[in-house]
Amino acid sequence: MAHHPASYLRDPDAIYRESFAAIRREASLDGLPEDLRPVALRLIHACGMPDIVGDLAWTPDAVGAGRTALRAGAPILLDATMVEAGIRSRRPDNPILCTLRDDATAARAAAHGTTRSAAAVDLWREHLAGAVVAIGNAPTALFRLLELVAEGAPRPALVLGFPVGFVGAAEAKEALICHRPEIAHIVLRGRRGGSAMAAAALNALLADAST
Repeated sequence: MAHHPASYLRDPDAIYRESFAAIRREASLDGLPEDLRPVALRLIHACGMPDIVGDLAWTPDAVGAGRTALRAGAPILLDATMVEAGIRSRRPDNPILCTLRDDATAARAAAHGTTRSAAAVDLWREHLAGAVVAIGNAPTALFRLLELVAEGAPRPALVLGFPVGFVGAAEAKEALICHRPEIAHIVLRGRRGGSAMAAAALNALLADAST
C-alpha cells in the first residue's frame, strides 16, 4: 500500500530508534561476539542489508584492539575522502589522514604505473604503527597495505576492510583474512562494501572509545 506523503515519519530520533529496532528484528546477530554486534548493527544501518552478517569476518581481538588504539590517540588512516565525510564522532586525540589528493600521490602513481589509491598508501608508512585503517573504496589500497606490511612496514592496530567492486575487492579482503591473520581486522567478504560502511564501522568504534 502506498503511503500518503503526509504520513511518513519525520522525527529524527524516532527514525533512528525504529531503524535499529527493525535491524534487531531482521538480522541474526547471535553468532557474533558481543563486542562486534554494535559494529554489525551500524554496518547494516549503513547499507540496508541484514544478510551481510553472514559475510563478516573478523579476528577475535578486532574490536578491543581498535577501541584501545583509539583511546590511546591512534591516527585514523583512510583510503577515500568519502570515508572521512561519514565520520560522525570525531575525537581530537585521533588525527585523520587521507593522502589520496596529495600532490605526491599523483606523481607516485604515474611513476609506478599504479592507482592513486595504492600510491596514497605509501605515504602512510610513518603513521602505520598502531593506527586504525579504514578502507572503503579501493581494493588496490588494501593490496598495497598488505604489501607494505610484508615488506616490513609497521603493523596497524586494526584494519576495517570494506573495499567495494567487481575487480579485486573480494580478492583483497581474502588476502587479508587468509594470508595476514596476525593483522587485527573486520572485513566484509565479497564484492560488497563502500565508504559508508567503512565509516559506519569506524563510528561504532569511536563511540565505544568515547565511553
